[in-house]
Amino acid sequence: MRLAALAPNTSIVVLPKKNPNYISSLPAPVIAVTYMAVAAVLFVAMHTIVRSMSGQLHPFEIAFFRAFLGLFVLFPFILRDNFSILKTKNIKLHSLRGVLNAGAMLCFFYGLSITPLAQVTALGFSAPLFATVLAVIFLGEVVRIRRWTAIIIGFIGTLIILRPGMVDLGIGPMLIIVSAAIWSVALMLIKVMTRNDSSITISFYASIFLSPLVFLAAFPFWELPSWEQMGWMFLLAAFGTFAQTLMNQSLKLADTSVVMPVDFSKMIWAAFLGFIFFDEVPDLYTWIGAILIFGSTTYIAIREARLKRYSVKND
Repeated sequence: MRLAALAPNTSIVVLPKKNPNYISSLPAPVIAVTYMAVAAVLFVAMHTIVRSMSGQLHPFEIAFFRAFLGLFVLFPFILRDNFSILKTKNIKLHSLRGVLNAGAMLCFFYGLSITPLAQVTALGFSAPLFATVLAVIFLGEVVRIRRWTAIIIGFIGTLIILRPGMVDLGIGPMLIIVSAAIWSVALMLIKVMTRNDSSITISFYASIFLSPLVFLAAFPFWELPSWEQMGWMFLLAAFGTFAQTLMNQSLKLADTSVVMPVDFSKMIWAAFLGFIFFDEVPDLYTWIGAILIFGSTTYIAIREARLKRYSVKND
C-alpha cells in the first residue's frame, strides 16, 4: 500500500498498490490471443521484407539467414537460463520438424518472391485443412460429415483464389500450397512438443536443424550480402523468430480454437502492407477465398476442441 500526497485539511487516501506483474495475472486465453495477434503482425512484416529483398538476394539465401540469424536472436534468452532451456526429451521430433520446416520454408520463400502478399497469406490459411486430412490418413482420426463439409468448403475457397482454367496458376501459388501442406505436419509436431518444451526451446532447435539444410539449398545461388542487406536479414530473422516463439507460446497457453480466429488479422495486414510497399490490391476472389478457407479452418478447430472436451468429460 502507499499514501497519496496530502493537502492541508484533507484526509488520508489509501491507494492500492499496482500489480507489478499485470500480464501474468491475466487469464491464459487472453494472453494467448494477444500473443497470436502480435505474431500475425510480425509474420506479415517478415513476409514483406522477404518479398522486398528477393529482388536483391535469392529467396533460398534469404531463407538461410532467417534460420541462422534466429539463433543469435534467441541466444540472450538461452544465456539468461544458463542453457538449461535447451534440455529436451523430444530431440527426434525437433529434428523431424526441422526437416519438414526446411522444405516448407524453401517452398514458401520462393513462392512469396513471385506471388502477391495477400494471396500468399490467403493460401497459407489452408494448412489446417491439410492437417485434418493427414490426421485421417495417417492417424486414423474419425472425421464426420460436419468437418468433411468444412474441409470441402475450405478447398473450394482455395480453388476460388487459384481459379484453375480461368487464369494461369503459376509456380508461385502452387509452391505456397505445397508449403502449407508440409507446414501442417510441422504444426502437429509443434503442438505435441509444447507439452514438454518451452516456446524458446522449440524455436531454437528449429533454427539449429533448419540452418544447415537450408544452406545446402542456398549455396548454389550464394551472393555476398552488403551490410545494409545484412541489417534487413537480421530484422527479418528477429521478426520471424519472435513471431514463431509467440505463436508456439499461444498454442501452449490455449486451444487452437481459441487463438485461430485472431490469425485472420494476417490477411488484413497483408492487404495493407502489400498496397503500401508493392501497390498490390487483392481482388474479390482472394478475399472470398480467404474467408471461406479461414471460416472452414476455424470451424474445424472449434469442432475438434468441443469433441476433445466431450471425450475427456466421458472418460
